[in-house]
Amino acid sequence: MRSLDFVLAGVGGQGILLASDILCRVGMALGYDVKKSDVHGMAQRGGSVISHVRLADQVFSPLVPLGGADFLLGFEKLEACRWAGYLRPGGVAVVNDEAIPTLPLVERTPYPDDATIERILRARAGRVLFIPAGRLASQLGDQRVTNVILLGALSCLVDSALEVWQQAVAERVPPKARELNLRAFATGRAQVGNSLA
Repeated sequence: MRSLDFVLAGVGGQGILLASDILCRVGMALGYDVKKSDVHGMAQRGGSVISHVRLADQVFSPLVPLGGADFLLGFEKLEACRWAGYLRPGGVAVVNDEAIPTLPLVERTPYPDDATIERILRARAGRVLFIPAGRLASQLGDQRVTNVILLGALSCLVDSALEVWQQAVAERVPPKARELNLRAFATGRAQVGNSLA
């Protein structure tokens, strides 16, 4: 099996740790050795959060090396840019088309415009997909499913069975939220399907 390295980046409260847990379950179901590492020091204050997920026959370190990630899953546009150096040249960035400025940024620097953000990401990635995950989550009635919408989009780009992803989502979210999260997952997949059509 081909090894796969993922970096998930955003701000606290976006469900990044849940998303990385689901991604780990997918990897285990596919028979990979799986390692994960999370950094979320200021997460409760809306600070930066990053999660590394590595899938391979054998994983020796949970940390993705700089320039080594096959996929960057950006839960917020500027955070995706901040961690773009982890993406391997030609890798894939799946990015929530949403701005959530962190407090230090708001106080010191204006938020970059969309053209600047896209230029930074395209300089590193072979492919960048912007997904309106926050807006789609609002349409589904719960902003908290933004993370699962992004996982749905990502699942279209990873060579694996749909059922493996659906099972991982169903196992990891609370039973009362299962149906909503599976709809969110399908919504994310439809976004990438539409962009590929």
